[in-house]
Amino acid sequence: MIVEEEIGQMSLQVEKLEGNMAKLTIEATAEEFEKAIEKAYQKNKNKLSIPGFRKGKVPRKMIEQMYGKEIFFEDAANIVIPSAYADAVDECTEEIVSQPTIDIVQAEAGKPFIFTAEVALKPEVTLGKYKGVEVEKEDRTVTEEEIDAAIDRERESNARTISVEDRAVQDGDMTVLDFEGFVDGVAFEGGKGENYSLTIGSNTFIPGFEEQLIGAEIDKEVEVNVTFPEDYQESTLAGKPAVFKCTIKEIKEKELPELDDEFASEVSEFDTLAEYREDVRKNLTEKKEEEAKSAKEEKVIDAIIAEAQMEIPEAMLTTQQRQMADDFARRIQMQGISIDQYFQFTGLTKEAFFEQLKPQAEQRIKSRLVLEAVAKAENFEVSEEEYTDEIKRMAEAYRMEEDKLTEMISDFEEKAIREDLCIKKALDFAVENAVEV
Repeated sequence: MIVEEEIGQMSLQVEKLEGNMAKLTIEATAEEFEKAIEKAYQKNKNKLSIPGFRKGKVPRKMIEQMYGKEIFFEDAANIVIPSAYADAVDECTEEIVSQPTIDIVQAEAGKPFIFTAEVALKPEVTLGKYKGVEVEKEDRTVTEEEIDAAIDRERESNARTISVEDRAVQDGDMTVLDFEGFVDGVAFEGGKGENYSLTIGSNTFIPGFEEQLIGAEIDKEVEVNVTFPEDYQESTLAGKPAVFKCTIKEIKEKELPELDDEFASEVSEFDTLAEYREDVRKNLTEKKEEEAKSAKEEKVIDAIIAEAQMEIPEAMLTTQQRQMADDFARRIQMQGISIDQYFQFTGLTKEAFFEQLKPQAEQRIKSRLVLEAVAKAENFEVSEEEYTDEIKRMAEAYRMEEDKLTEMISDFEEKAIREDLCIKKALDFAVENAVEV
């Protein structure tokens, strides 16, 4: 089916395709294209030179006569397309859920500018069972072993580091050593280190290296025999046996605090170990409850998805993957790591990374779609009070005044906030009505 609409200075034709795709044919007027050509000329005229004219002073007609009328068409198209496409999306009655694939149909002086945009449309969802879905019950029990482990981690973080001089290296020791590696009796590049800090058992060196340092004494050279892994990053060393001559310079060990009332009073607000232990139990229980709640939500959504029917367009999936990749790049950039550095560290290619995101991207899309369908089936709406409460919560989180935050929120953002609140209602409803077995 093809639908046509007139939108200001442009017209829109929508043709639905198979697989929840559509082709938008967008036509801007000849006048709009002419304005864009003139803008392109003004932008580029200083870059062009013709004998007899100073740069920037060459008339447009002269440039077009010499280089062809099409010389400014590409830049003009790049001026027209973004705004024309945005207007088309605003007016289109279909919900577009992907970035467009653009194809220029007509770009001629004195004629309307026509291009197509192939896009994915939001899929229809046919819900199956969503009330009373059965999910496996999560274990919320906190064991004594888990409490012990949490307390031991606290002891570890409060341990003292002391130097050891009267014994040999033991597993878990923090050492400082000099080493030099040899392959076939020849020292290799990058195989030497001085005053290198190494914790025995950390598995940061080649497999087998650290274990052979156990029993080594300070200032006595010891030979460590290892074989480089077949997939070692330095290909000239991969799979080869090597000998490292090592000398331990320092040995340090952790001294854990005694597990008593004094320790409890130092690491908590409690005076006794018994009270501290009960507080650890309480915190672990709260954490398990939160984890169980999240796990139940995921299982409920999975169960609803399994009962539903929908067809996800590939373009919609690609758009979601791209958004996730961009979000990831921004997060690691805040930690001082560029996405290119991340690829270098991990050995991943951009394509492999993008493909890794696909299952998670598909799950996000399906989760959102089924919860929207549940909200629609249950006629959920967001009241003004609920919206106001959410703005208040957001203002507190951003440490802003409510009225200033409200002023900053666009109509589009308000619509998104209301939709998210509706989605939450649908999720809460589905979880409350689920049956744990």
